[in-house]
Amino acid sequence: MMKNFIEELKWRGMLAQIMPGTEELLQKEMVTAYLGTDPTADSLHIGHLCGIMMLRHLQHCGHKPIILVGGATGMIGDPSGKSQERNLLNDETLRHNQECIKQQVSKFLDFDTDAPNKAEMVNNYDWMKNFTFLDFAREVGKHITVNYMMAKESVQQRLNGTARDGLSFTEFTYQLLQGYDFLYLYQHKNCKLQLGGNDQWGNMTTGTELIRRTLGNEVETFALTCPLITKSDGKKFGKTESGNIWLDPKRTSPYKFYQFWLNVSDDDAERYIKIFTSLDKATIDALVEEHKQDPGRRILQKRLAEETTILVHSQEALDMAIEASNILFGKSTKDSLLKLDEQTLLDIFDGVPQFTIDADKLNQPAVEILTQAAPVFASKGEMRKLVQGGGVSLNKEKLASFDRVITTDDLIDKKYLLVQRGKKNYYLITVK
Repeated sequence: MMKNFIEELKWRGMLAQIMPGTEELLQKEMVTAYLGTDPTADSLHIGHLCGIMMLRHLQHCGHKPIILVGGATGMIGDPSGKSQERNLLNDETLRHNQECIKQQVSKFLDFDTDAPNKAEMVNNYDWMKNFTFLDFAREVGKHITVNYMMAKESVQQRLNGTARDGLSFTEFTYQLLQGYDFLYLYQHKNCKLQLGGNDQWGNMTTGTELIRRTLGNEVETFALTCPLITKSDGKKFGKTESGNIWLDPKRTSPYKFYQFWLNVSDDDAERYIKIFTSLDKATIDALVEEHKQDPGRRILQKRLAEETTILVHSQEALDMAIEASNILFGKSTKDSLLKLDEQTLLDIFDGVPQFTIDADKLNQPAVEILTQAAPVFASKGEMRKLVQGGGVSLNKEKLASFDRVITTDDLIDKKYLLVQRGKKNYYLITVK
């Protein structure tokens, strides 16, 4: 007896809309389902994670997931909630992005199993690149009326002036292109179900309609969507002041990734732990109850941050993120500091007062450097007093003497000094 995919989505808060008959199909047979993503960057961000987790749950429930990289559709843009068309990408960039995305998604899906429900990745550029406009007009365009296409909410929004530049013809045809993907996958992969975000519902139902009108009323295909994830205050999920939270550690360090989840609100943590982890219902219910007993311990946020960081990165990345957090918020040593890569160091101390000094300012007593070149202290007298009271640290080690000479040997990564004044006041000095 296969696990019920729809029930799994429901209790996790991951089901928005579903076509009648979908659940019955999933209970009857192993279903092949696909979800599309655009290869406009060489990394996914956490805005993509809900869809990827849908595919993960689908595979765990015994069904076959296909992730479709929209090499063709990504070239022209999608009117669903977008204000501008996307840039044209060349073939080399598309292929590079596709490979990077597959590496990321392979942490969530099993592509290498011998089981019949092993995951696959396809690119619609492969079947669209040689499809002529005349062929498309004859084989696809004749089946769907303009009236049908005009009635879609995403098209109406653009036509009614909510977007500044209106709606181009290429974007208008997007729903036909996406619909053709479903038709192609049905014919070549026996794919009967499309998954996506709720903003894609109009495009997805166009696909089921195109299949019905092309192949006959007896052919049934289905669609279901997950809700668009927002924060409890209604703001867009997954974006910070510095931009997207990416899955690529070169774009968003594991420390910063970990901190994002650690800092979500209680309400969001309770929703997100169901959506973005594979923890079962009993485990999550127990965590929610434990959290309510003492919200200050932030049990939900910690477990959410741990699970997502391991899933997207690794256990080692989580260990480093926790150690990095302890440097700023708890007890740590110079050894902990020296283990950090440069990006994590900069992420941890992003926002603390920073100074830049020339290398020729080194080889002087600390009291000279930290009051003149990098004025951490207002005066030499103030610094002497704090050092004597044990209140000043250099690179996580107590500064025993205010006239201790600082040399290049003290530099972290050959360019940084970390000064701590009291328990909470940090200063990062970059030496050039």
